[in-house]
Amino acid sequence: MDEHTEAPVAQADRPDAKAPDRTNRSAALIATAVAVPVALLVGVLALSNLSPAEPTAAPQPSATTPGPVSTAPVEMAAPQLGERPTVVCRALLSQLPDSIRDLPQRPVSAGPEQNAAYGDPALTVACGGDEPEVRPDDHLYLVNSVCWYAVEGPDATELITVDRETAVTLRVPHSYGEALQWASPVSATIVESIRSSGAAPSGCTS
Repeated sequence: MDEHTEAPVAQADRPDAKAPDRTNRSAALIATAVAVPVALLVGVLALSNLSPAEPTAAPQPSATTPGPVSTAPVEMAAPQLGERPTVVCRALLSQLPDSIRDLPQRPVSAGPEQNAAYGDPALTVACGGDEPEVRPDDHLYLVNSVCWYAVEGPDATELITVDRETAVTLRVPHSYGEALQWASPVSATIVESIRSSGAAPSGCTS
């Protein structure tokens, strides 16, 4: 070899050789590290905007849904009854249901052996009153084999039996709608506990 021939210069020793761009690689890693949390933050904010700002209000009861029922005794009269009506009314009250449709039973101020009350405002059942005098042209209603006579008042309808040995009065507040629809469960109990008088008015025969 000629002594004047220069040895090949190693790639690493060449002045024009490019060293690995460590600066660019570090910058890329930093950009990635910053971009990931930013993307997560944007996603969280987007979900927050989609969610309601306030909890959805619970559905409110409709006008026909019963609200809280008072537990105070319902004011009812308790007239003195004869021996037979007392026995009959005790039998009736012992068989009345704990609730009539969706109205729970409430205590009464007097005569629990002859009176019952349900709901608020109170629908009441009174046993042992006097039967009304029925005229031939009066409207009567037969509900579950019980004959009822209706008396309309300013706040409630009174339905009174006219075919039983002891009369029963069902008082239905107007706010409960058609009074006769409430007579059905009471009529069923009356049939089981109070005998027919055997003299139903002609306008109320089945």
